[in-house]
Amino acid sequence: MLRGCGRFPLALEVIGGSLRGQRAEVQLSRLRKWSNDDIISNPDLRKCLQRSLEFSDPKVKFKKCFTDLGSFPEDQRTYAAALIDMWAELYNLSEDGVDAIATLQELYNRHLASLVMTKKDESEFSKYYNEDFVTQHDLLRELAISETRQEPIEEMERLIMDISENKLPSWYTVKKQQPTKARLISTQLVDELFSSSWCNIQAPNVEVLVLNFQSKNYSLPEFVGKMDKLKAVIIINYGFFQAELINFQLLKSLSNLKRIRLEKVSIPSLFKAPIWLRSLKKLSSFMCSFGQDFGNSTMKVKDALPNLMEINIDYCNDLVELPAWLCDVILLKKLSISNCHHLSGLPEGIGMLVNLEVLGLRSCTELSKLPDSIKSLQKLRILDISDCLGIRNLPKDIGELCNLKELHMKGYLNLNLRNGLPQSTVKLEQLTLVICDDEERAKLWEPFKEVLINLEVRIVKKEISLSWLKLKS
Repeated sequence: MLRGCGRFPLALEVIGGSLRGQRAEVQLSRLRKWSNDDIISNPDLRKCLQRSLEFSDPKVKFKKCFTDLGSFPEDQRTYAAALIDMWAELYNLSEDGVDAIATLQELYNRHLASLVMTKKDESEFSKYYNEDFVTQHDLLRELAISETRQEPIEEMERLIMDISENKLPSWYTVKKQQPTKARLISTQLVDELFSSSWCNIQAPNVEVLVLNFQSKNYSLPEFVGKMDKLKAVIIINYGFFQAELINFQLLKSLSNLKRIRLEKVSIPSLFKAPIWLRSLKKLSSFMCSFGQDFGNSTMKVKDALPNLMEINIDYCNDLVELPAWLCDVILLKKLSISNCHHLSGLPEGIGMLVNLEVLGLRSCTELSKLPDSIKSLQKLRILDISDCLGIRNLPKDIGELCNLKELHMKGYLNLNLRNGLPQSTVKLEQLTLVICDDEERAKLWEPFKEVLINLEVRIVKKEISLSWLKLKS
């Protein structure tokens, strides 16, 4: 086995992970298959690593997921939320991310990627994975990319383009007029000096587009506007500062676009001249800025975003208030806003979101109260106000949330302990789980336990984590 792995530590780790838990017969069979292989006498690290991808037929999709990781730069954090969006469209994996996380866990078990996950409790809200991420060793990324290039370029399912030194790949220049059958295209600008014009890519079957870059400004390639079957766009800036995203208007012609994920970009133009994205269901932003026009926009949501069902905003420093037009997103089921420390209030009209099922407001430290109209959210199942330091009282009519099942209030929530909980709390008959982080706040629920017979009050101690630091696999 040592010789079969070329005695390379990385190969031993990866192949050992692929064989962990297998019967002895499986391992012996694998050794016999290698016995006449010239790699044993002439070890090559990449070929040794390739052996870890010898999956049986049921693992074909798993192998594809591994090669998809090559769409992102090595030794950089790739957020699980981006992979969930990608795999939901490519392989019909579950919308809630459970299947994607299970796949990432298997990749981690086989040492094909490093997985960092925040501590999860056994609640329904724990199925959201906005802060979980993976990293990948550069040699494993090279292996993933080499696996995608086993076929002619025009036949590839994935087209991964790394561009550096202001030069397009030679094959890109030669094949630029030939259409590709790729369902996934990923581009990566390795440096900030790229100024060459994008050639026209004929990619009529592309469903997922990943654009990685590192620069102060980024202009979407013109060919994006011609990808009629495109369902998901993931745009990631790996630079230290936010980059301004130019010609975002190219997306307006994409009638099948369902998901947009943006990381560390500024897109004020999106709200100065709103674009109509009639099929868009999910919009996610991480460390982005929207500009003042976000709050002042008079966007007609019913025309521009008629099918939007999920909005995720994380670490947005210029978000002070939510725009009034947000309350017109009638089909919205999930609204998650986290670590937006300048958000001071929610629009009173939020009660108009009659289909809202999940409202997450975690770590919005300047948020001082929840509007009274929240009582109209009759379908709300999960409310998370953890680490909202400014909230001192729950809405007096919180008991009107007749379908509320989970209430997350851990962190240093400054609830007024003297006043206790509103009397209407007794009407929360569907409430089954309250999560807090100390005995004092847990005791607030004692008077209601006789009536709310299915209620569990769980104390989860706050855990200090350094997972947000720059990590490498």
